[in-house]
Amino acid sequence: MKAIDRIKVFFVTIFTLVHGWLGVLAVPFIFLVATNIVDYVTGIAAAAKRGERISSSVGFWGIVKKIFMWLLVFVGYVVDYAIEAISTTMHIDINVGGIVALAVIFWLMVNELISILENIHDVGVPLPPFLVKLVDYIKEKTEETADAALPVNTEHREE
Repeated sequence: MKAIDRIKVFFVTIFTLVHGWLGVLAVPFIFLVATNIVDYVTGIAAAAKRGERISSSVGFWGIVKKIFMWLLVFVGYVVDYAIEAISTTMHIDINVGGIVALAVIFWLMVNELISILENIHDVGVPLPPFLVKLVDYIKEKTEETADAALPVNTEHREE
């Protein structure tokens, strides 16, 4: 088997596993991973341009941060599952359909896009103002939509 065929098989296998596990969330999740990779690469370039020290330790923690983003998606997925399981048990018709995980993915993706734009700017590339405004608008609307879906009296309590 040629090397290119092995690469194709690898990516098809990964996509199939991700799609089988996440279903409709697979494509947004893959876009999140893509923005993670682009942010990581542009972050290294921007750090070099700013004259910051690039080290394996900083790179390691950058990768850990990206993995923890994926764990946040998992938390959203579990919350979706819990809501559906509880509603089914209580015979209440609530179909969240992955909305919590999807909101987490979009929120993280927009934050990555903002970071990518900042990195590109730091490298010296001028940014089209409409693009910055558009990404900020998408982040704002994602947060508003997620907040509107929550019950009115939700407060974060630290114990």
